[in-house]
Amino acid sequence: MIVEEIMQTEVFTLHPENTVGDAVRLMREHKIRHLPIINDEKVVVGIVTGHDLKNALPSCLREEPNAAIYDAPIEEIMIKNPIIGHPLDFVEEVAVTFYSNKISCLPIVSGGHLVGIVTTTDVLYRYIELTGANQPSSKLDIRVDNKPGVLHEITGVFHAHKANVLSVLVYPDSDHQNSRILSVRLQVINPLSIIQDLREKNFDVLWPNLPGVQL
Repeated sequence: MIVEEIMQTEVFTLHPENTVGDAVRLMREHKIRHLPIINDEKVVVGIVTGHDLKNALPSCLREEPNAAIYDAPIEEIMIKNPIIGHPLDFVEEVAVTFYSNKISCLPIVSGGHLVGIVTTTDVLYRYIELTGANQPSSKLDIRVDNKPGVLHEITGVFHAHKANVLSVLVYPDSDHQNSRILSVRLQVINPLSIIQDLREKNFDVLWPNLPGVQL
């Protein structure tokens, strides 16, 4: 999946000569937390976040409209030359950029001009949709040997139960170096018979784990 599929194209912006007060009003009016700062050619020259404003304002408990900071140009507090992305970047790369640089948004630029913005919320919502966590479903965590063909064996069990697979994630197993954890989301409400079949085939189902119940 690429960035242009999830980016917001309606982007509220300011210019460097706009004031801090302008940024406060715009964020409150549209309930947003990120404002790209552009010049007359729509080139991104900075960015301001709600966190930046909170640090700059004299009080986080009340507005002081007469404080000089409200009249200061936004360029005095903006992050200059921010990290930017491209519409054809992969969403996974954007997530890594957020993680590595500890940032919460990425202006998206094409041809040198601002065309959109992606935030951590956008990435999180799409992750939820892709994994099917927003649908009626069941999640199974299964410890498997790290060998070819094991996924085929497990999906054979799902096929026998006519269970639709919404997503499969693979994690390292912190307790067993030669194993992996498969986190599978199935479009079924009651997976007990599936779990029983998996265990009969010697697969280690870690979750759901029902205390006191032998499956």
